[in-house]
Amino acid sequence: MNSEFFEAIAQLEKEKGIPQQYMLEKINQALMTAYRRDNPNAGDNVVIEMTEKGVHMYVAKDVVEEVEDPNLQISRDDAKKINGRLKIGDVAKIDVRTKEFGRIAAQTAKQVIIQGIREAERGMVFEQYNSRQQEILTATVLRVENSGSITVSMGPDKTEAVLAVSEQAAGEVFVEGEMMKVYVLEVRRNNRGPQVMVSRTHPGLVRRLFELEVPEIEDGTVEIKSVAREAGSRTKIAVWAADENVDPVGACVGPRGGRVGAVVDELRGEKIDIVKYSPEITEFVAAALSPAKAITVTALPEGKSCRVIVPDDQLSLAIGKEGQNARLAARLTGCKVDIKPLSQAGELEAIEVEDEYIDEE
Repeated sequence: MNSEFFEAIAQLEKEKGIPQQYMLEKINQALMTAYRRDNPNAGDNVVIEMTEKGVHMYVAKDVVEEVEDPNLQISRDDAKKINGRLKIGDVAKIDVRTKEFGRIAAQTAKQVIIQGIREAERGMVFEQYNSRQQEILTATVLRVENSGSITVSMGPDKTEAVLAVSEQAAGEVFVEGEMMKVYVLEVRRNNRGPQVMVSRTHPGLVRRLFELEVPEIEDGTVEIKSVAREAGSRTKIAVWAADENVDPVGACVGPRGGRVGAVVDELRGEKIDIVKYSPEITEFVAAALSPAKAITVTALPEGKSCRVIVPDDQLSLAIGKEGQNARLAARLTGCKVDIKPLSQAGELEAIEVEDEYIDEE
């Protein structure tokens, strides 16, 4: 093993990013394993020295008058055959010729090195994607499994990831070779290497898509306060700007609706409502019920809840199909929302006044 050996290790670091020191440790382990394969009774006196000139492997044995343990000791006469100046008490270095390793021992060493490279690659993949959790990446569909899950590849190294059925938005259909944006959920370790789990349903996907499309969000001028999503159907996001001269909703919509349109296209037509955040819960709830217009919003004393009065002809719009609009508004604001039509407002006030009168008595 000469300088070409070290050049090969350096090239491995350059191409695959595997540190040279790591590979030298694995090669050391491989040589030790191979030697012990051919010499099962070997002691701990096998030494491997690695320098720029090459790799030197030898067995260090004490020079003695009478040998008791041939694995650790060598007679003076045999030692002088190696080096005529050796005397009792010295240590003889007996070269190990790696070329003379048996076929099985050599194959074992090879497997140790290959396994070391695989472990290093898996470790790098884990660290690379573990550090990118909660980010979005562009992925290409590799396979649509019979179970419904989708295997995708990401990055220049074509790392595979799994888009589980539960993480796919309703109505989305993908074919092999198609590209999509995915949200990195987590990276799991298993026997076959790291498994990257991605999502198309997580609210974080919408948040990250707006960060890509809206420069004001990227630079911090506009902030996304909260996101409520029913993937494949509708999403509501609340945005806010510290600068009163900045319109956070307009910034997210973009010129001619181009910015929000790009997000909608990526989400395959999912409807998106962008509302202005307010620290005043009544104002926030009123905005969150968009496109319905609230007449009044009253904070109720029992917990974090509000009563909303809307025109009778907008009651169904405020509630939404199967309650979706009201449900998303409640998630977005973190407030329980009780929606009533204007025709019932007087009746509700009368009941509340009566309740207050009874309490006073």
